[in-house]
Amino acid sequence: MSDSGCATRTLSRLVEIPRVCLDPRNLRQCTVAALIVGSVLFFINQADVVFAGRATPLTWLKIGLSYLVPFFVANYGVVLGSRRSRPR
Repeated sequence: MSDSGCATRTLSRLVEIPRVCLDPRNLRQCTVAALIVGSVLFFINQADVVFAGRATPLTWLKIGLSYLVPFFVANYGVVLGSRRSRPR
């Protein structure tokens, strides 16, 4: 197979990623996973600072990342799981 065939397949897969991630079922599952995992991470890492009233803007950034990272990881799993198998 030529290099151009690989580039075309990769490009078509990249174009499909937003469609897969924004599918309502996938979006709902990823959001639920991010809320659960993000909440656990929040309580482990930042809850004491927030409840003591010592949260800074950096603390709030870390809290946001505690929710965003699981969301992106869940989406990555959805994308990998939805790839079409390539003929060998």
